Amino acid sequence: MVSFPHCKINLGLHVVAKRSDGFHDIETCFYPVPRTDMLEVIRAAEFSVDYSGIAVPGRAEDNLCIKAYQLLKKDFELSPVKIHLHKSIPMGAGLGGGSSDAAFTLRTLNSLFHLHLNAEQLQNYAAQLGSDCAFFLEDKPKIGTGRGEVLTAAQLELGGWFLVLVKPDVHVSTAEAYAGITPAKPEISVQEIVRLPVGQWKDKLVNDFEKTIFKKYPQIQGAKEKLYSLGATYACMSGSGASVFGLFEKPVDLKQDFPGMDYWSGELK
Repeated sequence: MVSFPHCKINLGLHVVAKRSDGFHDIETCFYPVPRTDMLEVIRAAEFSVDYSGIAVPGRAEDNLCIKAYQLLKKDFELSPVKIHLHKSIPMGAGLGGGSSDAAFTLRTLNSLFHLHLNAEQLQNYAAQLGSDCAFFLEDKPKIGTGRGEVLTAAQLELGGWFLVLVKPDVHVSTAEAYAGITPAKPEISVQEIVRLPVGQWKDKLVNDFEKTIFKKYPQIQGAKEKLYSLGATYACMSGSGASVFGLFEKPVDLKQDFPGMDYWSGELK
């Protein structure tokens, strides 16, 4: 079975409070983006995983696709599978590519082995793999609270808007991003702001990570400012970085304006 795990952008991100378990409560709006990896899962004589595309660093046992398989295998008699992952979504980008790969592995295994897991059950498994994994079980915009795993429907529609997504050649770790944060409850919630017209978002819909990340990586701030100078109606850093995105009312080709950066553009649905 072949699937195409998509990435996401964060429309605003507030770090609301530090939790007793060491994590943070956040508030954000996840929006699906049609930039994808490719995931193939087939039955096999022995379990194996291989990769193509962007190199996947780290130990094999830390890969979230493997962890997704192992998590379900604890509760179900799964036969071995061969997993092939073609990586196109950059890592350390704040786009949730690894979380999406994990969630789509859960979705695929549920179908391949006829496990009949419902949405709530899949969400419980996804939450064990990562804070934003559950978002990728559905292909719809969601308001994320808690660690990001508590999801409710988002009242907005960006179909027809043109997205430009750029990533400077830096890697921002999640731990690094949180190290500079002082949690605080916002005056206006993300859920309220995204109901406003996109043209009113610029000074209202903010990402709390930008303040400290921009100081350490001015090239990320520069990319955001350039998107605005080139006509973006709204621009923001996604997640903990290093990607920034711009929303445009009409298609644009700005690749030459961001030399040396990962670049993707396309129409939102």
